[in-house]
Amino acid sequence: MPTTLDQLNAMDRVGFAAALGGIYESSPWVAERAFAARPFASVADLDAALQGAVASAAADEQLALIRAHPELATKVARAGALTAESRREQGSLGLDRLSDAEYDRFERLNAAYRERFGFPFIICVRRHTRDSILDRFERRLGNGPDEERATALAEVGLIARLRLVDAVDGPGKPKTDGRLSTHVLDTVSGRPAAGLRIELTEIGASAEALLAEAVTNADGRTDAPLLAGAPLRIGRYRLDFHVGAYFAARQAVTANPPFLDIVPIRFAIAEPEGHYHVPLLVSPWSYATYRGS
Repeated sequence: MPTTLDQLNAMDRVGFAAALGGIYESSPWVAERAFAARPFASVADLDAALQGAVASAAADEQLALIRAHPELATKVARAGALTAESRREQGSLGLDRLSDAEYDRFERLNAAYRERFGFPFIICVRRHTRDSILDRFERRLGNGPDEERATALAEVGLIARLRLVDAVDGPGKPKTDGRLSTHVLDTVSGRPAAGLRIELTEIGASAEALLAEAVTNADGRTDAPLLAGAPLRIGRYRLDFHVGAYFAARQAVTANPPFLDIVPIRFAIAEPEGHYHVPLLVSPWSYATYRGS
């Protein structure tokens, strides 16, 4: 169960550090230093105090914090020898269930990165698809040491913020989740397209994964966002709109077979905490889309 902000504000230093011990990987000193800023009016204030403790730490302390994090998709991870937080995060993306060939690729990248920088590759897994992580891995190998150290610390902060939001219940939480929604307009009738089937798929380099299925309601929208309640993972996606079946059910004048059957909209997500609205304006003969709000 999450600890409440009121409970944290009432704790002594030892209890406070123990309650937040899993927020920064094996580094309780971060919470110990943030303790002095109590009481916290909001979870965002607590997050700022923790992030500030890291920012003001000595360079060797920051480096030790980076090195406290595990590498991604290693045999150690495969054996489950990680903190509970890291195990859940890597497991959420299946990094503990890769094929031997996939593990070999991560091992090669981990070794190259470790040799170049002297610390593990750090990325907030919950904000990325597997393809996005591998892309960042390759690109960040070209960074200079100072730039990469700053990038690693920024990723540590993102990891910690997500853990904090999960672990502490209280007012004023920092923004960590995104939202993906859609809306379909039937341009023949000039009305929302109700009863139209939609599928959302993540498009990976080696495979595709169906993430959500829905049918539009009377307003042409889905009853709930297609994705919500967590960061949107950076990556590529496709929305499939079953417009042929929709117009056939309404006995609209169309060709046989219909000119438009399934309309695929391929798009990318780059802002994990953003709102992506991908509407469709459609007739039996044409369609249009854009990024809405």
